[in-house]
Amino acid sequence: MFTQKNKILFIVLVFVLLGTFLLNVSLGSVSIPTIEIFNSILGNEIKTSWEIILWNFRLPKAITSILVGMGLSISGLLMQTLFRNPLAGPYVLGLSSGSSLGVAFVIMGAGFLPSFLISDYGIVLASSLGSFLVLMAVLVVSQKLRDTMAILIVGLMFGSFTSAIVSVLSYFSTAQELQKFTFWSMGSLANLPWNSILILAICCGLGLVLSIFSIKPLNALLLGENYAKSLGLNFKKTRFIIIFATSILAGSITAFAGPIAFVGLAVPHLAKLLFQTSNHFILFWSTLLIGAILMLVCDSIAQLPGSDYTLPINAITSMVGAPVVVWLLVRKQKIMI
Repeated sequence: MFTQKNKILFIVLVFVLLGTFLLNVSLGSVSIPTIEIFNSILGNEIKTSWEIILWNFRLPKAITSILVGMGLSISGLLMQTLFRNPLAGPYVLGLSSGSSLGVAFVIMGAGFLPSFLISDYGIVLASSLGSFLVLMAVLVVSQKLRDTMAILIVGLMFGSFTSAIVSVLSYFSTAQELQKFTFWSMGSLANLPWNSILILAICCGLGLVLSIFSIKPLNALLLGENYAKSLGLNFKKTRFIIIFATSILAGSITAFAGPIAFVGLAVPHLAKLLFQTSNHFILFWSTLLIGAILMLVCDSIAQLPGSDYTLPINAITSMVGAPVVVWLLVRKQKIMI
């Protein structure tokens, strides 16, 4: 299954992941030497200011980047295989729009809500609830529909409907509320406390475990639903698990980090291009590693090393992801010709 070339590529990716992790933690407005990072992790004493920066800001952000990169990339791979659509991403089911609607109600409908909801945890709760309601609606509809492509259309319609409500709320909101909602929609990997990272890690872990159990069915789905059914695959159950796993991954990430674009769309294609295979036993682990690496690289760029400014992570992922997707489409067209 794993050729010698694939084994070498995996080893290289693991070392690149470790390198980008250390680079991400060391860069910023204050540069921290790599040896001091190791000393701190091993429990040795370093400068107090470096210790605070490292454990309160840099390490939480780097771990969040890895979780977000892995979760979005795997959910993108699941959706592209399920719908047999290379442009499907983790948010095609309308989960991002559901989260946006929940957050919009908290931020732009603050006058009608209890005061305890108008907080960072209130925003996370509202985002989770919004994506959960959309998930429930999509799961109910998926049990009624036989055509998988119809579920994709239903997800897009849910997204359009919730976006319309967000637009109405935006129209009646103040400039300050609009600004706060805009900042949330740009995404952020920073400012997550360790207890929030633990919750995110548990959610991502659950989604990834469900995805691992879906690897064999995903390989069967590559040749179509009818072929998969002829192999004895329970298609409805498999589709339910894949949608549920994607929803846990994309929903929890959106709740804690905001909607982050293009990672889930671009990374599965990069994995296929690098490993030259459609086997999900290989694609799962390669997508996992590349997704984590890409998010760490994007976050390192967003930090503007040596500067006090930090760019929105969504802007960086879009700048990196959009050209990649365009290049892939052009390359695919050339191969077809």
